[in-house]
Amino acid sequence: MGKVTFSRKWGGVKVQRKPVAPPAEASKSVEDLVREMKKKSLAAEEYRERSLALNGLICARCGREFTEANRHLLTVHHKDGNHQNNPPDGSNWENLCVYCHEDVHSRETLAESLAPEAKGRDVSVVFEDATAKLGSGLLADKLQKALQKKAK
Repeated sequence: MGKVTFSRKWGGVKVQRKPVAPPAEASKSVEDLVREMKKKSLAAEEYRERSLALNGLICARCGREFTEANRHLLTVHHKDGNHQNNPPDGSNWENLCVYCHEDVHSRETLAESLAPEAKGRDVSVVFEDATAKLGSGLLADKLQKALQKKAK
């Protein structure tokens, strides 16, 4: 980028061009980039350990308890979906077993496929059966009939 100076004397324009430095990442070697990526993954391990220490070795959904031997089956779920949002108080973390974690993300995927216009929001999908009357079981039908008899 250059610096432009306007002068009244002689109506001249002076332009000074400075060489643009290449981005810092362009001058890094592959080894340096790999080292930085490993440091970032260590940061992920740090928040996982903090979450396990804060919330214990228990799945927040199913309540399954874990031991040191099987703690690798316990994962940290980011409630808002942002893996960079790691507050020290753990308010964005939820310890989930691998099964519940998969369930949470598969439900999100299902909701996005059923209602793509509502992406990024909590979605409640309700299916209506036009052929069904009030209720969905025998008990509901019996209650409906009882209410109709009482009204007569």
